[in-house]
Amino acid sequence: MPPLSELSNEALADLRAGLRQEFEALKGQGLKLDMTRGKPASAQLDLSAEMLALPGNRDTTAEDGTDARNYGNLQGLAETRALFATLMGAPADQIVVANNSSLALMHDTIVYALLKGVPGGKGPWSKEEPISFLCPVPGYDRHFALCEGYGIRMIPVEMTGEGPDMDAVEKAAADPSVKGIWCVPKYSNPSGETYSEATTRRLAAMKTGAPDFRIFWDNAYAVHHLTTERPALANILEACAEAGNPNRAVVFASTSKVTLAGAGLALWASSPENVRWYLAQAGRRSIGPDKLNQLRHVRFLRDDAGIAAHMEKHRALIGPKFAAVDEAFAARLNGQGVARWSAPKGGYFITLDVQDGTASKVVALAKEAGIALTPAGATHPYGKDPHDRTLRIAPTFPSLAEVRKAAEAVALCTLLAACEARLAG
Repeated sequence: MPPLSELSNEALADLRAGLRQEFEALKGQGLKLDMTRGKPASAQLDLSAEMLALPGNRDTTAEDGTDARNYGNLQGLAETRALFATLMGAPADQIVVANNSSLALMHDTIVYALLKGVPGGKGPWSKEEPISFLCPVPGYDRHFALCEGYGIRMIPVEMTGEGPDMDAVEKAAADPSVKGIWCVPKYSNPSGETYSEATTRRLAAMKTGAPDFRIFWDNAYAVHHLTTERPALANILEACAEAGNPNRAVVFASTSKVTLAGAGLALWASSPENVRWYLAQAGRRSIGPDKLNQLRHVRFLRDDAGIAAHMEKHRALIGPKFAAVDEAFAARLNGQGVARWSAPKGGYFITLDVQDGTASKVVALAKEAGIALTPAGATHPYGKDPHDRTLRIAPTFPSLAEVRKAAEAVALCTLLAACEARLAG
């Protein structure tokens, strides 16, 4: 069939009738499929099942003699920090290991900055309102929710395939009210792209209006590969130090999608001065993290090679699911001129760009058919996609058969929404 743009209204009407018939049959199947969040499936969590028996009743002493059952060690055990030094791109003494949520670390860093200010600044960010953050789009809805919840104005910046549009970033960052930028630099959520070295170095070296500008470097998918091709990501902390801006970047990560999503470790890294600042604030909030869980991770993952081997097991489970989505979309949508989608080399998401003005309709149709998708607009600040075009597809949690069925259904909904929009327009 030729692209929809080449069909006459009569041909479009015939196509719509056929697609509607298919859609009614789909609704009749009583599907209940969830493609909303990037959660690991039970089979992925099972990969870490033996970790639950660690560190063992009598294995509670860290390398330095610390009793992991007790209070203290706010920065985290030395061997745990060393385990993640490569992943974080920082020496162990510039890493903080906390409890299970990296989002909680991002939240606390924002709140501490608002209430206390950060090194290099004039004082609490809240005293300088209004303040703004740059938000690459499509981006991560939970980043946007943090900003919205604390009244931080969001400025969208388009992604380019090599990271955010740096011309736009540099222009916007000249405004003193712009205090930072959100970045998911490797296998970005949801576009899947990895920032180029040029992008990373420009972020590190650019002139900013705010002397205390911060890069929130959320490297959530640093080791989450889907192929044997492993794109390199420049070290942001080293780049900032070389550019004379050592305090500019704060790196976040976690083991939520490495070991156990609800019982992982959250990781924070930055310059020595920023580490001292963070620990001074966090020390008022906690006497120390769960160090038994830190020992558990050290005993289970062991070293960089252990992390890599473990992540290969994840790849074997989720790689086929991403391939199934690509195959289903290609079978139905190739050549129609109504959609394009990413083929990520890692991460947890596929971006589906549908015909402008139809993303909300696709989500509504999918819901009718029993398939839950992330709301249209979730990939943009304030939930508003100006083109009503971008959808985030999360294939990891359902079974392979369910993923294939859901992808086929989403493709049908995409084509039906585009067909009806063209007839209406």
